[in-house]
Amino acid sequence: MSLKYLMVLALAATTAAAADEPYKIEALNEAPPQELAPGVKGVLDSQGFRVVDPEGRPLVDVWLRKGTPATAKPAGPKGAVLYPVLTEGELIGAVKFAAEGHDYRDQPVAAGVYTLRYGLQPVNGDHLGVSVNRDYALLLPTAKDADTADLPRKKLEERSAESVGTTHPGVLLLLAPPDKGTEKPTMVNDATLNTWGAVVSLPLKVEGEADFVPLSVQLVLVGAKTD
Repeated sequence: MSLKYLMVLALAATTAAAADEPYKIEALNEAPPQELAPGVKGVLDSQGFRVVDPEGRPLVDVWLRKGTPATAKPAGPKGAVLYPVLTEGELIGAVKFAAEGHDYRDQPVAAGVYTLRYGLQPVNGDHLGVSVNRDYALLLPTAKDADTADLPRKKLEERSAESVGTTHPGVLLLLAPPDKGTEKPTMVNDATLNTWGAVVSLPLKVEGEADFVPLSVQLVLVGAKTD
């Protein structure tokens, strides 16, 4: 099975990559892209991350929201939901594909800028066996995502589908973080799923907490479910 480039917000048990692994992540001292609406751009961190391929070519740039609203401090999964402190439809970041990529369904994603919103896989027969948990990040075209308000599921899925030009949303799988975590952005490999990802920290805004609370997220960029 050939690997295809994609951007996936994933959070799962994986093996930390050694220094000589092919895919790398580095700090990106660039402001969020101008293509983003002002209201969206204003809530993103001014520093992003860049994932590069074995030849050093940029694959995906990522900017995380600098205060993603959360219902509580992270306390682990709840049933099949890994991130119950997040709200379905809320903005969590933005990405810029340097070239055509693919989502977790192997749908093509054109080069360009997209917002990222948290979503949950519907509980129905159409999605059996797609993933072990329900958490996803959905890609949305910047022109269809002008503010930070949460989106209801139907609108979220309809707008996301436009990011890949099909009737299905552009989905980026979310898995659990490495057991030991990481102190800085790190590339990891999930041998079972045959994916590569970058582990970074998503700052959460929790009521009653003076400071942002970190939530470890893994940005998987290579691999797609094709069966």
